[in-house]
Amino acid sequence: MTESLSPAPSAPAAEVAGLLLAAGGGRRLGGCPKALLEHRGELFVEHAARVLREGGCTRVHIVLGATADVVREQATLPGCVLVDNPDWREGMGSSLRAGLASLAGTGARAALVTLVDQPGIGPAAVARLLAAHRSPADLAAAAYDGERGHPVLFGADHWDGIAAAATGDQGARAYLREHAGALTLVECGDIAEPYDIDTLPDLERLE
Repeated sequence: MTESLSPAPSAPAAEVAGLLLAAGGGRRLGGCPKALLEHRGELFVEHAARVLREGGCTRVHIVLGATADVVREQATLPGCVLVDNPDWREGMGSSLRAGLASLAGTGARAALVTLVDQPGIGPAAVARLLAAHRSPADLAAAAYDGERGHPVLFGADHWDGIAAAATGDQGARAYLREHAGALTLVECGDIAEPYDIDTLPDLERLE
């Protein structure tokens, strides 16, 4: 279901925390962690964190794993909460669990999740998805020509279920399939490009 949304969210953006998954080791990129790739003068992790802030998330948590110490030393991430995932080798699911756990007690009613390796997604897509926030029962995702992609918005009512289902590199896919009837798709194909930087040939997509 694709919904046309007004630019203003119905609840304060502070109630939606930005959650950036940036723990991977970049195995298919020759062992260079994606967080440390550079694009247009910024590290990927800096760019993705800025996208969340400029899109309207006032609280941003970043899950780190591979070379977390190096990311801390090299990246400028003002105001962000850095979350270590010692189990990052297990895949994206472990990072999603760590990130959601870090939001417990913050007062956030939803988490807007982005991936560090999608530089074609900017603040406009984040803002559009934030506008879908209504309550802790929300499930929403950016769509591209009707196909679900990132960012994804998880209302707090779903966090325990998502964490329980998040294994390996699947992240929240299984949970979203099981709850497809509750998922709102927010078309973002006109304002963002959802490509991933996964392999060395993908680097050619960077200008």
